[in-house]
Amino acid sequence: MKVVEILSTEEIRRAITRLASQVIEKADNLSNLVLLGIHTRGVPLAKMLGQQIETLEGVSVAVGALDITFYRDDLDQIKTRTPAKTDIPFDLTNKTVVLVDDVIYKGRTARAALNAVTEYGRPVSIWLVVLVDRGHRQLPIHPDFVGKTLPTSTEEQVKVYLQPLDGRDAVELTK
Repeated sequence: MKVVEILSTEEIRRAITRLASQVIEKADNLSNLVLLGIHTRGVPLAKMLGQQIETLEGVSVAVGALDITFYRDDLDQIKTRTPAKTDIPFDLTNKTVVLVDDVIYKGRTARAALNAVTEYGRPVSIWLVVLVDRGHRQLPIHPDFVGKTLPTSTEEQVKVYLQPLDGRDAVELTK
């Protein structure tokens, strides 16, 4: 097994800064913007993105956490896991919701997140931000903002490590 570092701590920081700038440019009104991190690693990424938006624009953006466990279409195929806590202390109606995730692969997590969001209101629009897009979509879902496009084979794995959860920031490809 060969492990290759794809993004270093500094490269992740730069990607977050670039993604924050892109979201700011597309947003009509930052006070109408909310970030929802998809458990697990989308949550700290959403917080990082929110902090960077505040640094760049001086506007605090609401950040929440979304657990999509019970919205998945493959619950029978994955290991049983304890659901994480969804934390959305605000109404999503008439907001621009930015879903944040670490990696997009087949598109099924994003689809489940879209279904989950409807439980919390009716947003004006929903955007998808991912740190890494590795291709191989099975659904017609495409992120609006991507930190790194990384063509992979289906045999490879992309692992994202983030300081709050893993003690370090890095993205690695396992071949």
